[in-house]
Formats: sequence, structure tokens, C-alpha cells
Amino acid sequence: MNSDDSIGHAALDAVDDTAAAHARQAFEQWRQGLIATPAPAPVLTESGVVTDVGDGVATVAGLARALADELLLFASGVQGQVLDLEPDRLGVILLGPADAVTLGEAVYRTRKVVSVPVGPELLGRVVDALGRPLDDKGPVACLARVPVESEAPSILERAAVARPLATGITAVDAAIPVGLGQRQLIIGDRQTGKTSLAVDAMLNQQRSDLTCIYCAVGQRGDAVVRAIAALEDGGMLARSIVVASGDEEAPGLAYIAPYAAMAMAEHFAAQGRDVLLVIDDMTHHARAYRELSLLLRRPPGREAFPGDIFYVHARLLERAGQFGSERGGGSITVLPVVETEAENLSAYIPTNLISITDGQIYLSPRLVRMNQFPAVDLGLSVSRVGGKAQGRGLRTVSGNLRVTLAQFEELEDFARFGTRLDDSVRARLARGVAVRAALRQAERDPLSTLEQLAILVAAMEGLFDGLSNAQVASAMHRVRAAALRALAKDQPHIAAGGTLDEDQRQHLLAAAREALGEIPDGGPATTGQDA
Repeated sequence: MNSDDSIGHAALDAVDDTAAAHARQAFEQWRQGLIATPAPAPVLTESGVVTDVGDGVATVAGLARALADELLLFASGVQGQVLDLEPDRLGVILLGPADAVTLGEAVYRTRKVVSVPVGPELLGRVVDALGRPLDDKGPVACLARVPVESEAPSILERAAVARPLATGITAVDAAIPVGLGQRQLIIGDRQTGKTSLAVDAMLNQQRSDLTCIYCAVGQRGDAVVRAIAALEDGGMLARSIVVASGDEEAPGLAYIAPYAAMAMAEHFAAQGRDVLLVIDDMTHHARAYRELSLLLRRPPGREAFPGDIFYVHARLLERAGQFGSERGGGSITVLPVVETEAENLSAYIPTNLISITDGQIYLSPRLVRMNQFPAVDLGLSVSRVGGKAQGRGLRTVSGNLRVTLAQFEELEDFARFGTRLDDSVRARLARGVAVRAALRQAERDPLSTLEQLAILVAAMEGLFDGLSNAQVASAMHRVRAAALRALAKDQPHIAAGGTLDEDQRQHLLAAAREALGEIPDGGPATTGQDA
């Protein structure tokens, strides 16, 4: 090693020793408190105060920069959403108990909007409108959160509704077909079976790969528990999400619950999956929004509802549909439920929802009094998608169903006058009674497409003519079992929308006649009055 190298290494060693000495000195000074730890960067926090508290709402002053729909945090831990923006005050809906909020309490901006967890971790869980668990199964381990509000897809991002959604209810699938991506309203008075019909449609998805979401808005706790128990007993709870906002909770939670359920559905639809969303019910949702609006002193309109109630429901339901490939190719089918009073279909909220949706299933109290369940009134029910979303097998068999029942009801009204009837009219009355009885269906007993076809073919061919109601129920069970045995190999083809050719039809009729040959004699046929 030459002298220059020796000098260079000596210089480097001196530098290292000096740096080490400075480091040791700095550590000793820090340990003795002579050098302070660097302070964190300042955080700007905007706060206001509560100037008024109502039942579910609060008025806040001092947050001049707050935005519409922004999430606020009260000092008590309660969350709120900004609904009204005015120069000197904010109208806030509370997402928690109003009793916990006091006058003069501090309120802080979060610079966020209301969001909910999304993802497959929610399947099988019961959560509230904010995604918090209600089922005592621990916290929800979702990694993603999305805002409850989002823009509805444009027309170019949608596709035609062409695939059928099998509800398992013969009267619906045959005469009022529902397609994947459709918005089909379920409407009727109290105690007509609206929730039961929607839950049965969810239970029938065991035969498909649909993901189901049940959103209970303003429902009693026992009604929600019964729906959850039905899903669990039917084996669908593991593939379903239950979003519950009870009537005892804050009206703000009832207001955002359907939007939260729709956000969860959009997450699955973006992955190319088909989702069935039941909102039970929109009447309670409208009343919750009316309550919040009146407490915030918004000007009332028709029936004291605020002027934007149509927009509130439209911007929710327009987010459903059959989406194109650029949005994942999935679909969201919505079954919103609305309650009428005294069969008043022209009330404000029902007419709004009828104009927003793609059809309605009307459940009639008149049919309930006749013990006809499900009480679907085919005369007032309609599907604006129609046969485009119906399997070819059901389409060919049920083509004359509505006409047959309409003509039968006219004859039935005429026969009540006691007029003497000829044999042909009596035969048509017997056929109508049998067809209407064939549309009866037990609760929690959805039927496959093949079973529906077998019952409709047998009824339209007159195999149930002259049987009493009890005999028709027994005959239907026998025909269902015979059809499953006779056309077992054809069941996947028919379930996929395939048609029923003439050979299969004759084979089905032969099996039905053989099964019905075992029914004991039950006496004379029933009339329309006791059906």
C-alpha cells in the first residue's frame, strides 16, 4: 500500500469517528431532555355546536364549510348526516339515539359521506343500516367500504332484461313473469302476504346462484325475526344479507337503509353476479323521510310528504337493472314492497312507485277473504317486461291463463244471480274454479319450473275439473311428484328456459292421469262462492 492510500484510509476513519461521536452526543442530549421530540404537523379541525335537538334531527351552527350529505360526528359519539344547508345553520339527521345529543354539544366534520362495508363477508349476517352487526356473530370483517349514494348507470351501460327470474310462485312465473334486472313492485293492503311472497321468491333461489339481500325498513322486530328464520330454515341465509332498521330505531337509519342495501348489491353486480334485493317496505321509508323533513321544517306537499319524495325513491330504484359488460355484466333485481290502505291504488306513494317500477304484483284482500293464497290479482297485476323474460315452456302453457280466469270471473259474477245455466257454461265455471284452485300455493313451498308446468297443464286440460279444494291440493302434490319422476332427465333443460314439446306434454299428461287415478271420490265440484 502506497502512502497516498494510507493517508486516505486515515482520513475516512477520522470522519467515521467524528460522526459516531456526534451521534453519541445527540443521543445523550435527547435522553437528558435537552433536545425535544419533533412535534406532529398541525391538524385543522372544524367544529360547531348543537343549537336544537328534535326526535331524530338536530340543528347545528358554526360549520360553514360542511357539504351536503357529509357525515358529522357529535361529541357524544352519535353520527349524523347533513340534509339541509342554510347560511347560518345545518339541518342534520341523526344516525343514532337523539337522547344522547344535548344542546351546546360540539360537532365535528369528518369530510366523509355515509358509507357501508361491502363484500362476501356480509353473507349470512344481519346488519343495521350502517353495516354494524346485529346477530351476535362478532364484527364484520369487510375490507372495503363504499358510499351509500351513487349515480345510477346510464342507458348505454345497461342491457336488455331478457333472462327470467324464477320466483317459484306459479301465479307470478306464469302470468306476471319477472326478469333479472327488473323492478317489480309488490303492492297490497296489510296482511295480504306481501312479505311472504318476497321471502318465498328468495327461498326459490336455492335452485339458482343468485345472491339475495333482504332490507327491512321500519318493520317490527318479530316480523324481521320470522323472515330471518324462514331464510335459515330454507337454507338461504348463508347466501343472503339482512339489513334491518326497526321501527324503534332512529328515522335517519330507516331513511338510509335501502341505499345501504343497494350499495351492497352494486358491489356484487360489479363482479358479474346476479342479485335479488327485497325492500320491505317503501311505505315506511317514505314515512320516515316525511318525519325527518317535517322536523327540519321543510315545506310539506301532498299528504304532507316533501316535494322531492319522488326523486328520493327514483334515484334509489334507478340503480337497479341488467348491466352491460363495462359494468361487470351483473344484474340487480328489486322487489320493493308498498302498503295500501283500503285498496287505494291511487294514493300518493303507491302511484309514484307504480310509475317508477317495471310492473306490479297486486295482492287483493278479496282473494284473501276467499282463502286464495298467494292472493295475486291477475287482473290488476302487470309485468312490463312480459314474455321477453319468461321461459318458453311456461310461455306456451300459460298463454291463455289470464284470459281463462278473466272469462271465468265474469261468468262467476253472472252466476250469482241464480240464472239457469246450460252445460257449456257449467263446464267453463268448473274449469275456472279448478284453474284458480291450481294457483293456490302453500307458504314456504316454492315450485320448480317443471312442477309449475305439470300443474298448469293438468289444470288447463281439465284434470282438476269437478274436484273440491281439498282434492285439488292433494292432486297437485301427486301431479308434482309424477312430473318429477316422468321428466327427471328433462328437468335441467326446462329449468333453463327450454320448451315442452308435444311428446313430453303427452308423457306428462299420462303420468298426471295415472297419479290422479288414485284420488278418492270427493263428491260434486265446488262453485266459485266457496272456492
